[in-house]
This record gives sequence, structure tokens and C-alpha cells, in this order.
Amino acid sequence: MIHTPVMTQSFKLMAPYLPQSNKHGIGALAAADLQVHIDPWPEMDCGDLIELFWGGCYAASKLLSESDIGHTSVLHVPESFLRSGKVKTYYRVTKIGSEPIKSPGAKLWVKLETPGGQLVSGEGDENQGLAPVTFAELVMHDGLTARHFDEGVQLTLDAYPNMDAYDEITLRWGDLRLDLPPLTQDDVGRPIVVEIPAELVRETGDDPHLEVSYCVIDRVGNNSRWAPARLIKVSTDVTDGAEV
Repeated sequence: MIHTPVMTQSFKLMAPYLPQSNKHGIGALAAADLQVHIDPWPEMDCGDLIELFWGGCYAASKLLSESDIGHTSVLHVPESFLRSGKVKTYYRVTKIGSEPIKSPGAKLWVKLETPGGQLVSGEGDENQGLAPVTFAELVMHDGLTARHFDEGVQLTLDAYPNMDAYDEITLRWGDLRLDLPPLTQDDVGRPIVVEIPAELVRETGDDPHLEVSYCVIDRVGNNSRWAPARLIKVSTDVTDGAEV
């Protein structure tokens, strides 16, 4: 019997990359149609086989045709493969009659849990998993007065489902926006106390129904949508309600 020797070739492959990932990783939106891009290599040829591996498991493959030569190859990771946590992806190329060549790996973070819990279709821009902001009891009852135009006011955001370090919270104060510092690990699971500066209170001015809300974007870009708005009265009229 005649044995045909298997050819061994050596060529350099680049690590795969995922255009949908941000600097920290992959979120739930990207996971629905996750693409892995593979740059061309000089020895690329018709009949080369690309096999993609995700977390050590075979995920997808592509057999190159003439039209693929010199172009970036795009393979899709099935959504069923995705789990939250750190993962490594790589690919290997097999030429006809040769041993496979393995690429360097790309490591990234996957986070599928949205701040505030699973979003429910039909809720519009509101996330019921986020509690409305709260103020001191007297402020909740009587609203903001002339005193707060000089001193500002304090409000609290309750801890929310899937709260995590590096979450970025944007507060909506009427038509204005206030970006809070990213959360630290010490903040997780605890209420967040926010000092609203007097300048912000003054800028909005009197308003019988000021809407205050917030949204959260986590480290991989998952967006909570807005919490249910808290309506608060703002009045500089000292005869309108008690001073608090």
C-alpha cells in the first residue's frame, strides 16, 4: 500500500477579532448576531478550510472559494454558544493535504445580563426593574423650594438587578443630563446617594412636574433603558408649600 505523506506548512495567522465588541467585551445586543472576523493571510488559497473555535468548542467553518481570496472572512457564533464570563476564541486553517495551522487566540468578556433585569418588549423606553429615584420624605411631599436653589438636594437610587462594577449611570433631571462616576465593586448591592448641585436645580427653574429618572450602561454596552420617572414639584414661591 502506498502512503501519501501529509504536507506540513508554516504560515502566520492573525488573531480573530469581533467588531461588535467594545473595549470590555460583548453584550446582549451583539450576541444575537455575533460575528468573528478573520484577516486574510498571504498564502490564502481556494480550498482552504477555516474552522472557528469558541471556548474550546468547534463553532463554525468556512471553505474558501476564489472570491474569498484576499478578503476578510466572517464567521458567525451561534447564540446558543454564548455564556456570561471570560472566553477565548481562535481559528485554524487547513490547506489541502496539510496539517492545520492554529491562530493566536482573542480573549474577551461576555455579559448577557442587562442592568435592571431582563427587558420586556412592549414597555417602550421604561424598565420596571429599576426603582424610581427617591428623595427625603419632606421633599417627596412638598417638592423643592427656594432653599434647594441655593443648597442643592440629595436623592437616592436603589440597588438594582445585575448591578456591577463599572456600570455608568446617567441621571435625567428634566431636560438636563448628569453623568455619575462609574460604580466600583464597593458600590454593588448598595443604594447610590447622589448630590444634585444647586446650579442644576436653578437651571431647570420652577416646574410643577419635574421628571427625574436614570438609565444604566454596563461595561459591555448593555443599556437598561430609563427607570420609571419620579415627578417632583419645584417652586421658588415661599408661600407655596413648606420650606424643607
